[in-house]
Amino acid sequence: MENPSPQRPDAPPPKSAPSATTIIFICVLALAAVAIFTMQGSQPEEIPYNEFWKELQAGNIAEVEIDNQRVIGKFKKTGDSKKAKSFATVLTPFGGTELDKELRKQGVVIRSIPPQDSTFLVMFVYLFVTVLLFVVIWVMFRRARDQFMGGGGLLSGFTKSNAQKYDGDKQAITFKDVAGLEGVKLDLQEVIEFLEDPKKFQRLGGRVPKGVLLNGPPGTGKTLLARAVAGEAGVPFFSINGSEFIQMFVGVGASRVRDLFKTAKDASPAILFIDEIDAVGRHRGTGLGGGHDEREQTLNQILSEMDGFEPNESVIVMAATNRPDVLDPALLRPGRFDRHVTVDRPTQKGRVEIFGVHVRDVPLADNVDLEKLAAGSIGLTGADIRNLVNEAALWATRHDKQRVEMADFEYARDKILMGAKREEVLSEKEKEMTAYHEAGHALLAWLLPGCDRLHKVTIIPRGRALGVTQLLPEEDKLNISEDDLLSRLVFILGGRAAEKMIYDQYSAGAENDLSQATSLARKMVAHWGMSERLGPVAYHLGEEHPFLGKEIHEQRQFSEHTAQLIDEEVATLLHRSADTAKEMLEKNRDKLVALAEALVEREILDDAEIAELIGPAAVDQGSDHAATEIPSPSETSS
Repeated sequence: MENPSPQRPDAPPPKSAPSATTIIFICVLALAAVAIFTMQGSQPEEIPYNEFWKELQAGNIAEVEIDNQRVIGKFKKTGDSKKAKSFATVLTPFGGTELDKELRKQGVVIRSIPPQDSTFLVMFVYLFVTVLLFVVIWVMFRRARDQFMGGGGLLSGFTKSNAQKYDGDKQAITFKDVAGLEGVKLDLQEVIEFLEDPKKFQRLGGRVPKGVLLNGPPGTGKTLLARAVAGEAGVPFFSINGSEFIQMFVGVGASRVRDLFKTAKDASPAILFIDEIDAVGRHRGTGLGGGHDEREQTLNQILSEMDGFEPNESVIVMAATNRPDVLDPALLRPGRFDRHVTVDRPTQKGRVEIFGVHVRDVPLADNVDLEKLAAGSIGLTGADIRNLVNEAALWATRHDKQRVEMADFEYARDKILMGAKREEVLSEKEKEMTAYHEAGHALLAWLLPGCDRLHKVTIIPRGRALGVTQLLPEEDKLNISEDDLLSRLVFILGGRAAEKMIYDQYSAGAENDLSQATSLARKMVAHWGMSERLGPVAYHLGEEHPFLGKEIHEQRQFSEHTAQLIDEEVATLLHRSADTAKEMLEKNRDKLVALAEALVEREILDDAEIAELIGPAAVDQGSDHAATEIPSPSETSS
């Protein structure tokens, strides 16, 4: 069977079927028109009484009907007088006996009109108005209830789930549309095989996990993976967001859970996907105000339904969240969501494939290198890359280009990583101070081998910053050494050290630098055991609990003396890093001035321009960490 041709973009949209309210309104108008037409009928022509008397004496009246003071009759013939066949007139007060004699004399047929019984008409009007009013009130109530509850039928909004069903036969998304994430695809391949042939696993007594939890940062493609699993297996796919279970009435969410699981069981084999499950599956009984009755009842119902699955029911529950730490332990135990799949940020190879997917419909210039783009977008998720490609296409369109060039992708990457340009214009003094601040960062990043490669430095206000020094890692890093962390501390404090060296004072522009440096130094000392005085012990000061009550309840697990030691080690580490930054800038003062003056003149410098000004970077020269050795805090403490 041939596939139907797709609808043309310029074709008019399909006409939607008229609503029930419209049909009722049309029927009411039709009934009213029929009633009016029936009541009116064919009306006779009104003529004056003297004309009626003249026609009567001429013998041209065939018959009359007399009703009180009104006479309705018919002419015998109309002839050329163009008179209507029927007529009506009003009697004069003096008509009486003479009119009766004249009618008898002319042989006119006289009919009397019996009194009409209007009881049926009145009852019909009363019933019609009552039914019409009831229909209008019912339609208004249904509309208001649907808008409030989001349901379908008369009472279905309270108990029916709002899950969207995607038919497996028409599912267009498969693993071919999911670039990268090869390891995740292998983990989910077993789920697909079970949905395709459940008896293959049941033959040897094996049971596929009832629940699969996809966890990872936002934008990594968790929802896309779930739909791809349904597309590969060719089974119905029911999708709902966790927040759709929560309503203002207690018990509604539990009813919707029951309806959702019943629908999935009836359509088995099927996939039931709950996106953002942390909205309904949070840890029970936490927070200052205790639990939330509606959410906890909904969670209890989900737990009960997952326990109620029989081994022969081919229904797999998939869920996605970027906050697995807030989920209730009962959800994560074996027998429920007992398989956890981490969907992490893509690797270099994965980013190349993701770029290839998103540029399929984008005309590219010959100078576009996807490998280079992927190498310069470490840390970006699939959603970020899609946004980058879209921004590049919009920027090229804005400049009336026929193809998207590499410069457009560079602009889009700078906008995403550094923020959009602001309209503020810096004064000369602010511009120069910002130039020296950013030059301090850039020079240390250029000289320190442990830092990521310097890509670009600018003093154009972007996002919330007056200037930005952009570093791009050359490779994906899953771990970082102490030497690299110390180099990063020196780099972060380089801007502040440059301001002090040139102007002999500090500015408020280093606030964010100090915050980052302090956070990093405290993690090195208290979390990662990089202090000889404290030793290999983890001192978590403020655990980032999602629930305020739990954080307040927890007691600190170390003494005040240990807290003082931590503060001393952190301060020593930061002071030593600041001194190292100052010493390195003093030794390379000419390079610092050259960079700052170039920034004031050009406002933006890339790595090639920096290399022309101050020579090759430390990484390119093959330097080792010994060239910029930074003592650890234990080496300088008293």
